[in-house]
Amino acid sequence: MLEVDITESAQGYLAELLAKQNTPGIAVRMFVNEPGTPRAETCIAYCRPGEEKEGDEFLELNGFRCWFDARSIPFLKDAKVDYSPDRMGGQLTIKAPNAKMPQVTDDSPLADKVNYVLFNDVNPQLAAHNGEVSLDRMEGNVAVLKFGGGCQGCASVDLTLKEGVERTLLEKVPGLEAVRDVTDHSDRSQSYY
Repeated sequence: MLEVDITESAQGYLAELLAKQNTPGIAVRMFVNEPGTPRAETCIAYCRPGEEKEGDEFLELNGFRCWFDARSIPFLKDAKVDYSPDRMGGQLTIKAPNAKMPQVTDDSPLADKVNYVLFNDVNPQLAAHNGEVSLDRMEGNVAVLKFGGGCQGCASVDLTLKEGVERTLLEKVPGLEAVRDVTDHSDRSQSYY
């Protein structure tokens, strides 16, 4: 069940943009880049016929269809898309209060589970040293991490990775097989130690 509010003014604005594309059946697609992380960004893009992805859901709106990325749907709960016209043309705004909130179920992708543990368990500990760690990417069942802030270049990063981050992730994320660090630790300008 989609819980996204696309106001009448936003629908009118989007329908106008789509009409200018001169592409029969063109729609919009709403998704969240890096959902469940502090870097999450909610986006709306054109969606030409055939660009929909398996599992996407859609809403029929005023004269067009809006597709929603399947993985993004839980993060779009309570999202609101609005358009405010003004003398300069107007502004489309997207407010998605749950986009950055980790949301994990047993069926969630491994990346979401890793991000959840990093956000809730690991980063609060690293924050005491102005540090942070983020998921750079998944390589199969291996989490590839990148350290930042006070952790980048820190002399204790190997201990932090092995005894703190890796141990926590392997204990709390079933199916995760290993953790790797791809951080360039030669830059010690902000390191804690």
